Amino acid sequence: MKKIHFILVCSVIFTLLFYNESIGVNLAIFGLVLTGLICYYFQDRFTERLHLFLVTASVLSCVAFAWYGDFVSFLALAFSILFLQLKTQHNELKVVQFFPVALINPIASLGRILMFSQWIPQRRVNNNFAKKLIAYIVIPMIFLGLFSIVYSFGSDHFSALFTDYTLDIDIFQLILIGALGFYISFNFWNFWVPDAYFEFNSKLDNDFNSEIEVNTENTFSFLDRDFERKSGEITLLLLNCLLLVFIAVYNYEQFFEIKETVIKMSKLSAATHERVNSVIFSIVMAVGVILFYFKGGFNFDEKASKLKRLAKLWIVLNGALIVSTIIKNSEYVSYFGLTYKRLGVYAFLILAIIGLTFTFLKIKKQKTNAYLVNQMIWYFYGTVLLCSFVNWGNLITNYNISVQKGLDPGFLNTLNFNDDDLNAYFSKQNIDKNLINKSKEAEINRNMNNSFLSKALYYETVNVKK
Repeated sequence: MKKIHFILVCSVIFTLLFYNESIGVNLAIFGLVLTGLICYYFQDRFTERLHLFLVTASVLSCVAFAWYGDFVSFLALAFSILFLQLKTQHNELKVVQFFPVALINPIASLGRILMFSQWIPQRRVNNNFAKKLIAYIVIPMIFLGLFSIVYSFGSDHFSALFTDYTLDIDIFQLILIGALGFYISFNFWNFWVPDAYFEFNSKLDNDFNSEIEVNTENTFSFLDRDFERKSGEITLLLLNCLLLVFIAVYNYEQFFEIKETVIKMSKLSAATHERVNSVIFSIVMAVGVILFYFKGGFNFDEKASKLKRLAKLWIVLNGALIVSTIIKNSEYVSYFGLTYKRLGVYAFLILAIIGLTFTFLKIKKQKTNAYLVNQMIWYFYGTVLLCSFVNWGNLITNYNISVQKGLDPGFLNTLNFNDDDLNAYFSKQNIDKNLINKSKEAEINRNMNNSFLSKALYYETVNVKK
């Protein structure tokens, strides 16, 4: 089969799945179809463990979307299948190049669809095949149509076979869904990677080539190498001193200063979020400083040992800042319970530790700046994948109930996919769920009334009590 066949087949499947339906199980089925077709078409290219991982991740993320149907599981599904397609068709490209490719292609395809010679195979028509087509299909169908018309004038019952029914089809929607399905399928199977991407690909390698190692061009034309190195040492020395002071003050405010505890929860919440935001911004800038000073041939400067030690100390101190922030976030959770935002803080801080670890390895093993970017994209994708599998709303609900924290009914009602446990808790506490839970019940009823292809399967498990 050629790509044009996959484009047409996927267009038809998309139309059948999404005509007269909203997004639900149908998208998961379509994702599984794409995954299966990729495995069939590119089976000879599945030579690495990464391909097996991406196939498994694509299938699991489709299942997760069929179950939850939320934005996170949609991101996991989209990333998994598109990464799988990119790494099977162009395994030499780096994953960071996926993002500009994904942005360029939807626009470029508007014109590329009209370039028929690029995606419709050119071949001669077999004369014998044409004869069979005309003799066995076209001519018999013409005569069949003509005699059917004649016979319909002679018999009302025979005529009723063709006239006494109407097709309940929304032609406009059918054409629109079909066109959208063709456009998505065309983008997926016939995506375009500019030649410049392949030329630029070597610059995104994790390791330097010998030519870069020798290259010691200065960052600033008015500063020679010695001045630039000394500038880096002074900068990192000052930053380390500043960070030590900040860590001391930060930890004093967090753990030793007299707190106003639960009485002024809103103020404590705002102060905690403000401090966490400052830590997040600090970590991003810290990595930026390292990338600024350790780029190109400067990684191989034999006189930069002091600068490297200062940079490693800077990374360790930022790691200590992250650890203290994790402890504080945990203390905050113990006071007030879990929320999506507090879980998000954990996720970011763990990613920050991973980022600092790879930054440390970048300096130690003399890797390129692209090495850090390449690694972190995969870890970010893994985080999205993990988040799509776990029912965080139910986890938060059960945790808060078990520790008797963060049990405001209005807050619990905003959490997703916790309906059975929430109803059980409301019943136990004699809380009138009809006053609080109307929007949630309306959403459950709406999902239950959807057709199978438009459902999120989670709602099939919810016990609705009238």
